[in-house]
Amino acid sequence: MKGRVRRYEPCLPCLAKEPPAGPAGREDIGSHTVCAVMTSEFLDFSKSRGNDLSTLVPEFGFPGLKPGDRWCLCAPRWQEAFEANQPPRVVLRATHEAALTYCSLADLKRFAVDLA
Repeated sequence: MKGRVRRYEPCLPCLAKEPPAGPAGREDIGSHTVCAVMTSEFLDFSKSRGNDLSTLVPEFGFPGLKPGDRWCLCAPRWQEAFEANQPPRVVLRATHEAALTYCSLADLKRFAVDLA
């Protein structure tokens, strides 16, 4: 099973509720399926693309993220960052198999922090 994407193992402490919601709250219904470890480079990249993940949004229960935090990203956002050479590392064992709709397993494995 080494390197396989699991059906679902929550990316804790990322998910406080189901389904996962981003800074836009419940309207943010994207494919939050890639458990990623935030970096300052990725947070800057995401902000430059109009998705500020580092700012606290209390009205939606969004904590604001900092480098080292784990968060379940939308798979298309991870793929966009990958294509721009800015992908964050991935916790593959906490990444949902639905991410494979947008991302290749080989690419996710290249950035996995949890494969020995």
